[in-house]
Amino acid sequence: MKILRIAGKYLDQPKLVSEFADKVPLLLTTGMGLYGAKQVCDAPQGKKKNTAIRLMSVLSLTGASALLLRRKPSFDKLKQSALIDNFLKNSDPKVTSKISGVLEKAKNKILSPKDIKLLDENLNKTKQGRVFFSKLIPEPENISAKEIFKEIKYLSLMGFLPVAGGVAGGVIGDKLTDRHWKKKFPDKIKEGAYQFLANIFLCNIGAGAALGIMEKYNIKSKSARAAGMICGIVLTGIVGGNFIANFIGKKCIDPLFKNSSHSGRKPEALDIGLHVDDIATVAVLSGLKWIEPALPVLYSISGYRAGIGYRNIQKNSRDCK
Repeated sequence: MKILRIAGKYLDQPKLVSEFADKVPLLLTTGMGLYGAKQVCDAPQGKKKNTAIRLMSVLSLTGASALLLRRKPSFDKLKQSALIDNFLKNSDPKVTSKISGVLEKAKNKILSPKDIKLLDENLNKTKQGRVFFSKLIPEPENISAKEIFKEIKYLSLMGFLPVAGGVAGGVIGDKLTDRHWKKKFPDKIKEGAYQFLANIFLCNIGAGAALGIMEKYNIKSKSARAAGMICGIVLTGIVGGNFIANFIGKKCIDPLFKNSSHSGRKPEALDIGLHVDDIATVAVLSGLKWIEPALPVLYSISGYRAGIGYRNIQKNSRDCK
């Protein structure tokens, strides 16, 4: 458990979280660019141009939409320096030169796990040191029931935007390259609904409901809260999400389109893998800071799948070729 505590403290350093968040747009666009280039290279001769147009449309709108609502944690260098200087000046007993050197480093640089371990072992010996350490690298907070649903609303909207962007990008790309683009539109809407409901929204609802129940029974243990949220995700998202998303597709979406037969969507390995964003949701709702900047990248995968109208048929997954 001590190793996990050190790892958590290392990852939740305000400066590290801030720098990681600043790099996410570059990481997202670079990853999309490399994936798009590979898809174009793999496309049959004579279809490369249209593939490039469709991919550029889907990926660019998905990526831009995913970044719209991201929160940008900032690192206040002056506040950090003042906090450290005040502690070094008033600490009783005085810290060793080794500890002092690590704290001076923390003013401008990201501390290594070794540095974090050194501070954890020494500062937690006194009440003053523990209070200072919790301010230097804040502990995850157990949010209230009211805050839970505000966060769920934010995370769900954050997940909806790249899916909507992907669908819009897919429609534009098809319209520019295929005179029969309208025939592909229903699959994009159904896949978008599937991705949002099964892989994002219902999982968030499950996590939030579980957290609300634990809040009601005053369960404070972070491990218990995390386990409860994962159970909520499994029940409402992974188990129930596929059924609910397909039911809505059949009863609500198909009737809107003429000559659109319902093709039930079956969960696949990648869909299960996409639930890593639900683990990220658990981390965010548990108060961890470092995982949230990665959410735009995770949600963009759902946006891309919606944009190409993927429906368990291999040839559809290659629409962008």
